[in-house]
Amino acid sequence: MTESSQYKNRIELLQGTLDMLVLRALSLEANHGYGIAQIIRSRSGEAFAVETGSLYPALHRLERQKWVKSEWKLTESKQRAKYYQLTASGRKQLVTDHERWLELVRAIGAVMGAEVEA
Repeated sequence: MTESSQYKNRIELLQGTLDMLVLRALSLEANHGYGIAQIIRSRSGEAFAVETGSLYPALHRLERQKWVKSEWKLTESKQRAKYYQLTASGRKQLVTDHERWLELVRAIGAVMGAEVEA
């Protein structure tokens, strides 16, 4: 598949969805940026490839909201990396975002004529 056709077939995230996906990835375990991107990519069946130009601004935004916190640690390969961890308020936000996402899925399903169960 050429790069052009890959771009055309790539699923674009709805605004705000990236934050929810990052929070979900961090609900599984604290991780560095590359690890977060890998979790999202693998759990989406390779549909979402989160670029650093989108991921790090999202992580900084989530830190400002106090939904994640970070600290510098050594990776398994002994390199310094900033590790992000979900906070208690981040867990609450993830629940809220998930509920909104389910409402959106139901509404789109209704418009499209499909029955959607959550």
